[in-house]
Amino acid sequence: MIETLREVLPWRMARDLDRLRCASQLRAFEHPKGLELSSNDYLGLASDPRLKGAVLKAVRTSEKMGSTGSRLLSGNAIEWEALESEFAAFAGTQAALYFSSGYSANVGLLSSLLRPGDIVFSDRLNHASLIDGIRLSGAEKVIYPHADLAYVEGALRKHRAAPGAKVIVTESLFSMEGDFAPLERLLALAKDYGAELVVDEAHATGVCGPEGRGMVAWLGIEKDVLASVHTCGKALASAGAFVCGGAVLREYLVNHARTFIFSTAMPDYMAGQIRAALDLVRGADPERAHLQTIATSLREGLAAAGVGCGPGESQIVPVVFGTNEAALAVAAKLEADGYAVKAIRPPTVPAGTARIRLSLTSAISLDQIGRVLHSIQAAAKPWPRSLSASSSATHA
Repeated sequence: MIETLREVLPWRMARDLDRLRCASQLRAFEHPKGLELSSNDYLGLASDPRLKGAVLKAVRTSEKMGSTGSRLLSGNAIEWEALESEFAAFAGTQAALYFSSGYSANVGLLSSLLRPGDIVFSDRLNHASLIDGIRLSGAEKVIYPHADLAYVEGALRKHRAAPGAKVIVTESLFSMEGDFAPLERLLALAKDYGAELVVDEAHATGVCGPEGRGMVAWLGIEKDVLASVHTCGKALASAGAFVCGGAVLREYLVNHARTFIFSTAMPDYMAGQIRAALDLVRGADPERAHLQTIATSLREGLAAAGVGCGPGESQIVPVVFGTNEAALAVAAKLEADGYAVKAIRPPTVPAGTARIRLSLTSAISLDQIGRVLHSIQAAAKPWPRSLSASSSATHA
C-alpha cells in the first residue's frame, strides 16, 4: 500500500506532461536565435553599454555582494530607500516600495490589501500575478469581459450596497492583446460607486507617457489611483518592481505583504542598475518615438495583407490563430526565416486564442519590419486567422 501511494505523484506528473504534449502545450527552454521579436526589452537597454557600465560601477562601490536577509532584518540599505523615493517621484506618487519581481509585487499587494468580504472587479485578461493575488486574498471576485465598461458599471451598481471595500484591477497595457485599458472611464466609474482603482503598468513603464512614466502619468491620474505597479524587468532592463501610491499604502505593505516581508532583499548594487536605467528611460524620447513608428508600420502592413492583429496601437502586436498547431507552425516558419518568435498558447492566453505575439523593441529598423511583414504573410497563408481581436474566453 505504501509503495502504491509513493507512485501516485510520479504517475500523476507523467500523465499531465503527456496530456500537455498531446495538446501541443508542452513547454521547454530554448535559446532565441535571429531578430528578436519576443523580447520585453522595449527600449533596447538590456544591451546598452551605458547600463552595463553603471552596473559594474555599482558592484565596485557596493560593500557586499549579498543582502544577507530580508529588508526587515539585515537586508535594508539606504540605496533602496533613496531609490524608492526617486521612483515615487518618477511615478508621481507619495511613496513606492520595491519588490523582488513584478509577480511578487502584484501578489503581495492584492493578497494583503483585499480580504474576505471585499469585492474585486478584475478584467478577464489580467495577468496571472493579478489573478493569483486576488485568489489568495479571499475576496469575492467579479471577472468582467475585457474592457467592458457597461459590464463593470452593472456589476458595481449590483454591489453598491455591499459592505467591505470595492476595487477595480486592470493592466494599463495588456501584455497579450497589446491594447490599452480605458483607465479614465474606469476611474470615473470607481469614483461614482465608491471603489478604488489598481493599475498594473508593467508593459507601459518606460514606453508610454511623459519620460516613460506610464499610462497613469500620461492621463494625469497619479493621485487618483490607489496603487500602480511598475516592473523593472522590461523596458528598464533590470529586475523587480515598485508598488507606487500613498505613504500609508507603503507602510501597510511593509507590515502586511508576505511576498515582501518574507523575501530576501536584493543586493545593494541592483539599486544602482535600476537608478541608471531610470535615468536612461527619462531621456529615451527618440527611442519611444521610433518604437511607435515601427509598431504603426507593422500593424498597417499586417492589415493591408489581411492578417488581423487586434485593435491595439502599442508595441505589442498579437496575430491570433486560435489553435496551438497553427501558432506553432507559423512560429516554426518564422524561426526558419531568422526571427526569434514564440507561439503563445493556453494557459498563458485563453483557450482557442493561441497566437504569435510580436513584441517590438526600438532596436528594430523600418527595413527589418518590412522583411518581417513579408515572412509573416507567407507563413500565415495556410492558416486562417479565426480571431483578430480580444477573446471573450475566461482567463481567470
